[in-house]
Amino acid sequence: MAQLNGQIYVVTGASKGIGRSVSMELAKAGATVVLLARESEELARALADVQQHAGASFAVACDLGVSTDIEGAANTVLTSCDRLDGLVHNAGDIHPIKPLLKSEASDWARSMMVNLVGVQHLTQALSPLLERPNHTRVTTISSGAAMRPLASWSAYCTAKAGLDMWTRCLAEEGAQHNITAVSVAPGIVDTAMQNTIRSAAAEDFPLRENFVNYHKDGQLADPDTVAASLFGLITAHGVEQSGQRFDVRDL
Repeated sequence: MAQLNGQIYVVTGASKGIGRSVSMELAKAGATVVLLARESEELARALADVQQHAGASFAVACDLGVSTDIEGAANTVLTSCDRLDGLVHNAGDIHPIKPLLKSEASDWARSMMVNLVGVQHLTQALSPLLERPNHTRVTTISSGAAMRPLASWSAYCTAKAGLDMWTRCLAEEGAQHNITAVSVAPGIVDTAMQNTIRSAAAEDFPLRENFVNYHKDGQLADPDTVAASLFGLITAHGVEQSGQRFDVRDL
């Protein structure tokens, strides 16, 4: 399939998990993909795999918890691309997994930066490409944690709830610039984040055993399967869907 020929998508958290799988789906459909993630061998391998399908794709090392990284990444994209058809905000950080009264302020602040503030910063920095005549679709990866409190996930729950509202705000304001925005909860997916959750100290995370059992019982979704389900929403959602929140299990 090559229905996305000539289109450009930016995907954050693209070195592994859902971000990597979404990048592959987009590349197979003919899109040029800009892979954003912290510098790592995983990012290099993900880029090599994506380039087998979309040779013009490139990677930019970026830690969304660091403002200067965001500015640098945005400048690279602005100087390398003449359009932006899609932006997938997938990067996320589950830390700190601790009771909120015992969490370090710096850990809470980083969670807000990676999961929410960095999303705003990157999007705003890319605004010269967003405010072009072509339709730009923005997709944020939400979570069930945005809808209900989970013990020891206070930072993540709060950031994801904020991200859902941010998406609605972008949908409202972006309409005049031909920008649409949706959020989607991907379910419980077999990613590195799940490894981190299962590795949390039991005394800090009373729900830890639940997540151990999800893995043991084979209840985790495969990232490639999730990316395939998300593809249509990421690449084809329209004005009538803009501002809405979806669950991948309903797609």
